[in-house]
Order: sequence, then C-alpha cells, then structure tokens
Amino acid sequence: MTRIRHRFLVVLLPLAVIGLASCSSDKGAGAGQARQNGSEGVTRLSGDDVAARLDSIAKGDPTAAEIAGLVRMREEELLARDVYVELGDRWGTKVFTNISAAEQTHTDAVKALLDRYEIADPAKDHKAGMFSDPELQALYSSLVTDGGRSLVDALTVGATVEDLDLADLADLAALTTDTPDIAWVYANLARGSRNHLRAFVKQLARNDADYIPNHISQSEFDSIVSSDMERGPGE
Repeated sequence: MTRIRHRFLVVLLPLAVIGLASCSSDKGAGAGQARQNGSEGVTRLSGDDVAARLDSIAKGDPTAAEIAGLVRMREEELLARDVYVELGDRWGTKVFTNISAAEQTHTDAVKALLDRYEIADPAKDHKAGMFSDPELQALYSSLVTDGGRSLVDALTVGATVEDLDLADLADLAALTTDTPDIAWVYANLARGSRNHLRAFVKQLARNDADYIPNHISQSEFDSIVSSDMERGPGE
C-alpha cells in the first residue's frame, strides 16, 4: 500500500490549472444492469444489482493487503462524495451534485464487500468531512481549500480525485488475483472513475481550462478522455 499512500501526498501540491470562467453542466440520467450512466458520465452502482452479483460469486479468502485496500477504498470513495458535496454547495453546479450521489453508491459497494467478509467498517460513524485515516483527513481539507478558490479550481479538484482513484484502483486490482468478487467491484469503480474524469475534463474544456494528470500516465489519460462514456454489459 506504500505507493498508494505516496500518491495521496502528491495531490497536496498546487493544482495545475489554465483559465477561469463560469461552468455549465448537464444532469445525467439513464439506467443499466449494475450501473447508471448519464450524458455527463455519472456512473452509479445499483445496490440491489451489486448484492445479487456478489451472491453469484463464490467468496474468496482476502489477504491482509486486500483487506487494507478495501478499508482504504471505503473512505476514499466517501472522501470523493464529501468533497463533491462541499464544492457543489459552494458553486451550485450539477456536475458535483450528480457525481457526489454516484460516489455514495460506490462507497456502498465497497461496504457490501466489508460486510461480506466481516471486516470492520472504518466509516461506521462517518460524519461529512471526517475520516479515520489522517492522510485522507489532510487530503480532504486540502482539496476543499483548493476547490474554493475558483470554479475552475473546483473542477480541477474533481478531475484530480478521479485521477487518483484510478491509480489506486489499478494498484488494488493487481492484488486481487484470487478474489473475483473484489475484482468485480474494483472494475466497476474504475469504470465509474473514468466516466467521472471525462465529465470533469469536459466541464474544464467548456471553461477554456485543461487538466494535467498527476497520478495516471498521460497516455492513459489521453486514451480515457478521447473515448466515449462507458457502459457495462447489457446497458
């Protein structure tokens, strides 16, 4: 988990942003098998469908590293939700409101895995903006401060959170070779993060601003933002 923790520290550096303007946004809609994607890339995980899919997969035997990853990701997805709620209140933009709701379903999906393996939930008594992991606590404060400077800074914060999620999920997925249920949830979280990243980059472009990835490679970023919003099988 060392590389994951180092990534969280990197994001505390100043955000690279070009341009200032006001933002327009669209509300996403649509439904899918275990995901719901809107035109702005809002990807929700349906609780009933997640539960049904997990029930269809045999339980594995998570390693200590996998358990630590689930605990971390539970709060990381909550951090995304809380940051987006705060910035949505600050700027009144639907992209934050819509994606914060999607992030709630993402953290709920991780919670389903914690329950499945009887792992203590680090967010059992979660209050908005409060985290048991001190690094996440510092990160939350930094992101909210950065996102309060301007609307473009706020959108850059959104892109940064998704950029970071993708890097961390890639590391975690590499550990899940014998736990297909965990791998399935991580794959869906990554699909959501790619769609959300596309949404924030689209909003930045509407405001004459660019985003430079800090956590995934430039080539991976370019591939994501140049491709269409993703939908799962049957959607």
